[in-house]
Amino acid sequence: MEQRFTVLTIGANDYQAMKKFYETTFGWKPVAENNDISFYKMNGFLFSIGKRKELAGFIGVKPEGSGFRAVTFGYNVPTDDEVWSLYHQLKEKGVKMLSEPTAPSFGGLFFYFEDIEGNILEIATNPFIPLDENNNPEGHKAIDHL
Repeated sequence: MEQRFTVLTIGANDYQAMKKFYETTFGWKPVAENNDISFYKMNGFLFSIGKRKELAGFIGVKPEGSGFRAVTFGYNVPTDDEVWSLYHQLKEKGVKMLSEPTAPSFGGLFFYFEDIEGNILEIATNPFIPLDENNNPEGHKAIDHL
């Protein structure tokens, strides 16, 4: 199996509200959608938002669940100034912030926030994740010395 993902999907309790959050807050535009699911072209994969109950039924599992899902979504940028700029933009839009921009001991800058259903997203600069000209990760530098 190749080391890649094609689609990453969030199951939403309120599909229309989640769609509105991602489209209004971030300005994202779907490339395909219907009454149950929307797809957004990302950098090398698709992100989708679907109705949680329908997605669970499609998979064959129960839709219940809440709290920390042990998953975060990262959005890396090339500069600390961009981290601060995005922090202020999202805060002005009323997004629920989980932390203020923080500089860890190994370098960089990050903050966490939630979408309207509690999915956790991070915006960061990280000296160990070099970005190419399109802000796609080129890999990860060694961290075994940290």
